[in-house]
Amino acid sequence: MDEPLVLLPGMNCTEALWCPVADRLRVQRPGLTIRHARLAEDSVDGCVADLLGSLPERFALAGLSLGGIIAMALVRTAPERVSRLLLTSTNSRPPTTAQRESWARQRAELAQGRTAKDLQRELLPVLLHAPNRTPGLDELVLTMGEETGADVLSRQLATQATRIDERPGLQRIGVPTLVLAAAADALCPVDRHEEMAHLVPHSRMEVLENVGHLATLEAPDDVAAAVTRWLDLEPERSWESR
Repeated sequence: MDEPLVLLPGMNCTEALWCPVADRLRVQRPGLTIRHARLAEDSVDGCVADLLGSLPERFALAGLSLGGIIAMALVRTAPERVSRLLLTSTNSRPPTTAQRESWARQRAELAQGRTAKDLQRELLPVLLHAPNRTPGLDELVLTMGEETGADVLSRQLATQATRIDERPGLQRIGVPTLVLAAAADALCPVDRHEEMAHLVPHSRMEVLENVGHLATLEAPDDVAAAVTRWLDLEPERSWESR
């Protein structure tokens, strides 16, 4: 594969979210160009426009959580730019009323002085599968929140509120697509991934057992192996969902 691989992080996360996987890919595929992108606009459309203006003409795209949502919007907006797509720990459905209310509350708390690290700490139990948590992993996730900062997190929360139903667009995707679910994901369960895999023509689905929402940190070896299988797929090949 000649195109670079672009990695999109989740909300309140930095490129550290993908680094364990990227490090393994660089060893396995020394010729692969990997680019980490940042999500710092205040709408889905704004994030897509920012990425399209800064990324190469054509690239492979992988996104986790909010990164997956932006990836779906990008391929819907400019399908000719994306050579293959990987969606993990994400959700193609529009926000619920409860989600919108939660995001608005969190933005208000940030405006009143709470930090992105504070909010990240509250979410640790749903971001990481309990058996996989270690002090070091917890601290890494908290550090991502600290480095993201309140201003960027507030914009990401605003972005979440602009999400639309991406399911109709999934049916028009025509590139090799991997939907990678984590069996213990408390935020984006397996059935949401099954729905996406069913909608994307000739997509493939894999499930990581005993892994939570931040799968790239909890199981980097398994995620890197799945990414490698996806990168090795010939674009012309029609592959059935499984």
